[in-house]
Amino acid sequence: MALDQLDDTLSDGKEMGFFEHIDELRKYIIRSVIAILVCAVIVFINKSLVFDTILFGPIHTNFWTYEQMCKLSYWLTNSDEYCVKEIGFVLSNIDITGQFSQHLFISFIGGFIVAFPFVLWQLWAFIKPALSSKEINYARGFVFFSSGLFFIGILFGYFFLSPLSINFLGSYRVSELVSNEINLESYVSFLATTTFACGLIFEMPMLVYFLAKIGILSSRIMRKYRRYALIVILILSGILTPSPDMASQIMMALPLYGLFEISILVAKKVEDNKK
Repeated sequence: MALDQLDDTLSDGKEMGFFEHIDELRKYIIRSVIAILVCAVIVFINKSLVFDTILFGPIHTNFWTYEQMCKLSYWLTNSDEYCVKEIGFVLSNIDITGQFSQHLFISFIGGFIVAFPFVLWQLWAFIKPALSSKEINYARGFVFFSSGLFFIGILFGYFFLSPLSINFLGSYRVSELVSNEINLESYVSFLATTTFACGLIFEMPMLVYFLAKIGILSSRIMRKYRRYALIVILILSGILTPSPDMASQIMMALPLYGLFEISILVAKKVEDNKK
């Protein structure tokens, strides 16, 4: 059943049965899966761009983030204290299928990231007929804002959190007798999951929007526990950013706290619309 047919059914006062809803959902899922697979194939074909330029970017000292860190170091301390002069590890592969399997893994992850707006659009198309005109008006821009927050999170994870973590963990040594030879699977998995997780974390304002919409969360509660949220954010920043220096932890904490404050405004906006 197409979306316009679904709308006609609802306008006639008829309700869809459970299996009809499942069948309708299946069609949207299939479209999303096809979009992800198509994007994954595109990512798979562009192997050099994806691996040499993007994935392996943070293991080069001329990476954008390291250059900005060095400029900041000279500005703050007038020294090269925070400059990345060398990458303290080399990548290796010990599994005969390792490089090919990681190529497939990154292709699917990249395919999902590229197709994310389309997947959200399919989700919105499925739930939209069940909403009232007022609810549709409140949720207008769902796909645009959710996609924007997701991609901002991806960029933050790739340019800030991942390079800082990779540089610290990759160069950390318990003894000069032990050299770091990082397995390709470990590196790719760490970079991909960290970056992808940041994309999901940046969906916090959208999550708060829907929680506030159904009355589970309010701006009053968020403001009341703001100081506790700040402590949690600082602890979380220390966990997510393994580098021991305060600069990298602050770089992680500021965006998270900014998301929290934006979420308060989002919850307040939802409450005002209910009045």
